[in-house]
Amino acid sequence: MKKVIFIGKTGSGKTTLSQMMNKTDLEYKKTQAVEFYDNIIDTPGEYIENRVYYRALIITAAEADVIALVYDCTQEEGYIPPNFASIFSKEVIGIITKIDLAKDKEQVKRAREQLEAAGATKIFEVSSVKNIGIEDMLNYLR
Repeated sequence: MKKVIFIGKTGSGKTTLSQMMNKTDLEYKKTQAVEFYDNIIDTPGEYIENRVYYRALIITAAEADVIALVYDCTQEEGYIPPNFASIFSKEVIGIITKIDLAKDKEQVKRAREQLEAAGATKIFEVSSVKNIGIEDMLNYLR
């Protein structure tokens, strides 16, 4: 499987997605520092929330084959800047998380629009808790 780096806001589901992909127990834990798994790099949400950490994302992304922008569809505000993907010299995909918690299709649509504006080339809609869309994403990363 290609090595993927997850970039997204605090609480967007990056760690839960990592746990699901690694087939470990799903448990909430706040990622305090960059965590490396076999094929996953999990970054703290503060790295996308604070522009001062963008350099850390760029440097850490050098270890990955694919950049994944993770977007929680239940969030109201947009937090990934337009054309954000252009700072990376690798493929950038989008992952819309928590689709099982969306109150309507508009939330998922808005998340898709945010990821498209950021420059994601392929977008997956997933729920780590209900195991929706995970297999399609994993097949893409193989």
